[in-house]
Amino acid sequence: MQRLIVLIAALFVTLSLALSAPAFAQEPDAPNYDNWGKLAEQAEQILEAGEANEAKLQSIREEVVKWRDGFKSAQGINSTRIATLKDQIAALGTVPAEGQPPESEDVAARRKELNDQLAELQAPGLKAVEAYGRADGIIQQVDQALRQRQTYALIRQTPSPLNPANWGPAFAEAGQLAVHVYDEIKQRWSQFGTGPGFAQRILVTLGFLLAAVLLLSRGRRWVDSLPSRLSVRASERSRAALIFGVSLGQIAIPLIGIVLGVAALLATDMFGKWGGPLLRSIPVAGLVFFGGFWLVRRIFPAPGTADSLPLPMTEDQRRKAAFRATMLAMATAIHQLISRTVLPLSGFHSQNDTATVPQRLSEASAGVWHFVIILLGGFFLFQLCNVLRRLRPAQLDGPPDYRTRIVAFLATIGRLIALASPVLAAAGFVTAGNAILWATVLTLALVALLIVLQDFIADLYAMAKGGDRTARDALMPVLVSFALVVVSMPLFALIWGARRSDLAEAWTKIERGFSFGGVSLSPMAIITFLIIFCIGYFLTRFIQGAFRTSILPKTKLDVGGQNAVVSMMGYVGMGLAGLLAITSAGIDLSSLAIVAGALSVGIGFGMQQVVSNFVSGIILLVERPIAVGDWIEVGTKQGVVKKMSVRATQIQTFDRNNVIVPNSDLITQQVTNWTRGSLQGRIIVPIGVAFGSDTRRVAQILQEIAEDQPTVLINPAPAVLFRGFGPDSMMFEIRAVLSDINGGIGVTSEINHQVVERFAAEGIEIPYAQRDIWLRNPEVLATLANHLRESEKLEKPVAPPVPKPTPSRAPLHRDEAPEYDNGDADGDGDADGRG
Repeated sequence: MQRLIVLIAALFVTLSLALSAPAFAQEPDAPNYDNWGKLAEQAEQILEAGEANEAKLQSIREEVVKWRDGFKSAQGINSTRIATLKDQIAALGTVPAEGQPPESEDVAARRKELNDQLAELQAPGLKAVEAYGRADGIIQQVDQALRQRQTYALIRQTPSPLNPANWGPAFAEAGQLAVHVYDEIKQRWSQFGTGPGFAQRILVTLGFLLAAVLLLSRGRRWVDSLPSRLSVRASERSRAALIFGVSLGQIAIPLIGIVLGVAALLATDMFGKWGGPLLRSIPVAGLVFFGGFWLVRRIFPAPGTADSLPLPMTEDQRRKAAFRATMLAMATAIHQLISRTVLPLSGFHSQNDTATVPQRLSEASAGVWHFVIILLGGFFLFQLCNVLRRLRPAQLDGPPDYRTRIVAFLATIGRLIALASPVLAAAGFVTAGNAILWATVLTLALVALLIVLQDFIADLYAMAKGGDRTARDALMPVLVSFALVVVSMPLFALIWGARRSDLAEAWTKIERGFSFGGVSLSPMAIITFLIIFCIGYFLTRFIQGAFRTSILPKTKLDVGGQNAVVSMMGYVGMGLAGLLAITSAGIDLSSLAIVAGALSVGIGFGMQQVVSNFVSGIILLVERPIAVGDWIEVGTKQGVVKKMSVRATQIQTFDRNNVIVPNSDLITQQVTNWTRGSLQGRIIVPIGVAFGSDTRRVAQILQEIAEDQPTVLINPAPAVLFRGFGPDSMMFEIRAVLSDINGGIGVTSEINHQVVERFAAEGIEIPYAQRDIWLRNPEVLATLANHLRESEKLEKPVAPPVPKPTPSRAPLHRDEAPEYDNGDADGDGDADGRG
């Protein structure tokens, strides 16, 4: 109970702080609307002229976003005083309707005064709302202008790379670029040892170069072999998670080496505006290549290097896919190395590239080089998708089916894009070809990363559960994997051309919330609802556990009554938790009432059976005509009640089968409860004896057998009844009341055993059914047999004679006698039936 009191106190303090937080918030400052007006007019004029470049549009957008955030905060000015005035006005009552007596002059004057104050306090907030709408409109215009420019850049047609006239200039311009880089390095090399701090620069350069060489040669080789060594030494419980963590060094170690090498070259100060951009793009290209190489090893592991396969593939398929994916990663790295710095038309947002050489290649020359890289990437993408699209879900334990289906579907789409992108580039739509090809490659890479992370989370969860591999399929890893997919959605949007400002604007709209049936929902409202409801849920479970284990066992309630009380507490607790969560989230219950009224019609028609079972379950828990452990019979089913819920009741039959009975059947149908209130019950054992037996002696023997049973009650005493004469025997019955009817079958069996033993000892015969058949006219059978033989000879004259069977002397039973219709109605041989 002490823990319960502490938990309730903590919950009360938490809710108090949450509800009183707005009271401690400071009133926001009013914006300077004069400055805003000038900025808004200037922005609207620039947008109307349509002459600003993208950098100018982005700067305008960033400035207007800051103003819009300020206006959103200003909408809450005087909110506390406004709420107080509204309460004061509500306390005055409603305004009398037309035709009703007017309110007193004092009340009317006070109402007018309060309304004037309310209007004055609401004016700054309304002005902020108006300014917010104007700022939001400007932002939408800027976004629309940026999207139009991006669309135009994608669909703009440039000279075709298939035109031989563009090949010579492409090589010439590439050579000129190489000459510029060479001249720059040559010029700066002559000054390398003349400036101050030469010794320091050379030491830094040599140190960085030495570290880079070691990391790229020995370090990378050591990291590549480390997972295989750890897989032998690590325990079964932690092997998968440990290998994954160590394998990240396959990206980090060579990337650090590349960064150190680039830093060493930059420290020489020999690379300026021509060589510098190319040099700085090397780490990004290295990240693309080594990251892709790491993904290839994780998705298509070599034989014996992984406990489980991320995708259901054969060894030959993994080998082919690994080679093609590695080559695709190399093509992507080449594209990343030169496209943003040297070549225009590189894809989404290529018109905004800034870290470039002073003079990039012309669009015609860039199209030629892009076409070569697109052909390389498209070829290996097509070959890789050829392998992936043939994936089929594993029949036994393996990767989830949805994963295989998604990868196969993406591979089918990837094949089409691998064919379409070179065609687009050849037609002159180089930007569009680059955009869809490399976006598809990055999409496949991101999907592969999600698969790897999902398996890693499953391995961590299995390790936390003691190394049980079956725990990988538990609910928690699935939920975390689903959350990873949701979180990755913005990354997919960025891959396919979305800007960071687009994502920020989408989040702003989400923060505003959306309306559903008059109810406004926002992320904070949903989070508040979930937090409060979870607190209420766990508090309800805690109270239920305390009552179930500490309080109710000390009462006089039976187990069924205790379960009913605990269940009712759960329903009440869940209802209160939901109501408190809805109120804390700021959801208007009156609006919910309208929605509930609209949904009630559908519930009435589509869920009437569910509602009927629910109400019946409440009735059963309150009235408790049935409890857990009772032996009941409902319809054609009977058994022991194992579990009672709101919707249905679980019965275990005597065949050990579990039958789910809807609660409405237990209310509307006739139910027999054999053990409710008392375990006593009567059994009836029928006994037959042969005619001529001593009935008094038979009754005495049966009485002694019944009284000898341990569970047969003395009061009322067992009774032996002579019920009458049957067709084969004289019928007796033993009627006895047992202290526990659950053992009725066993008592009946024991009585039958003792009856057989005592009757055999006393010479009393237990009869069995016997029938005798008398044939009064057997000569008719012989005549009919002769007729049948003559007819068979006429029909089959060539058939060999059949030997005459020897007549059997076995008795002829009733079921074996043939039936003949010779006009003898009574079977005595005469046709008139008179005998």
